[in-house]
Amino acid sequence: MDELVFKIKEEDIGVRIDKYLVNVIDGKSRSFIQGLIDSNAIIVNNKEVKSNYKLRNGDVIIVSTPAPMDLDVEAEDIELNIVYEDEDVIVLNKPQGMVVHPAPGNYSGTLVNALLFHCKDLSGINGIIRPGIVHRIDKDTSGILVIAKNDEAHNSLAQQFKEHTIKREYYALVEGRFSKSDGIVDKPIGRNKKDRLKMAIVEDGKRAVTHYEVLEQYNNGTALVKCRLETGRTHQIRVHMSSIGHPLVGDPIYGNKKQKFKLQGQVLHAKTLGFIHPRTKEYMEFDSDLPKYYLELLENIRK
Repeated sequence: MDELVFKIKEEDIGVRIDKYLVNVIDGKSRSFIQGLIDSNAIIVNNKEVKSNYKLRNGDVIIVSTPAPMDLDVEAEDIELNIVYEDEDVIVLNKPQGMVVHPAPGNYSGTLVNALLFHCKDLSGINGIIRPGIVHRIDKDTSGILVIAKNDEAHNSLAQQFKEHTIKREYYALVEGRFSKSDGIVDKPIGRNKKDRLKMAIVEDGKRAVTHYEVLEQYNNGTALVKCRLETGRTHQIRVHMSSIGHPLVGDPIYGNKKQKFKLQGQVLHAKTLGFIHPRTKEYMEFDSDLPKYYLELLENIRK
């Protein structure tokens, strides 16, 4: 384990410790620094502090960084649908049913397993089981994702996600008939108080905003809706659409108990992704076709 020592000077008085350390330690994100603080790997004057601690003149900060760990996630030769790739990023189309990163009980067959086979060097900011992963979509959600191949690209993309400047549009098949063609859902999302595995609309949750537009309304009481994320909370579209009486078709958690079709999960596709390229600073936008099962489902509904 390596140790870094910093002594605070007058010009840094009043700065939050996490913000200060991001500026003085190369290649580490604010979330990484906050993780070290939460695990007591960062102390000030030999005392534990929180991420919002404001520095004082003469403070001595000791940062203990863990030694690099060997990646215990195996590379697997799994086909990837790559839309674009260069020295900094990979943009790909994730199929429905694929988990993004390994988790307890599910350490193989994930997108990360496939990425490790395809690309030996990925950003390590998100740890040993999430290399290159800047954002994620649910297992049963298909569509466009961007992967960071180095830490500089990761930091740039993470900042864009944080500032909500990334363009993200999804196509969702939802229940119910709409009385208007578009709308905005602005409701805070947090952990469900009764079931911590679920998300919910909660007063003390994080602000979440979803813009929606009804593309097609069907006779069987479902509708094809385009959702644009202004923020990116866990299960945001699924929770927001359910909260206004239009749960996603096939959603096993937030949807209707009685489903119209036999599906393996919510009918949701990440269709469009736009961002500023970390190196060139040019805006790039990618669009993906709806998967076969989705198109066939819509064709049957339209009959």
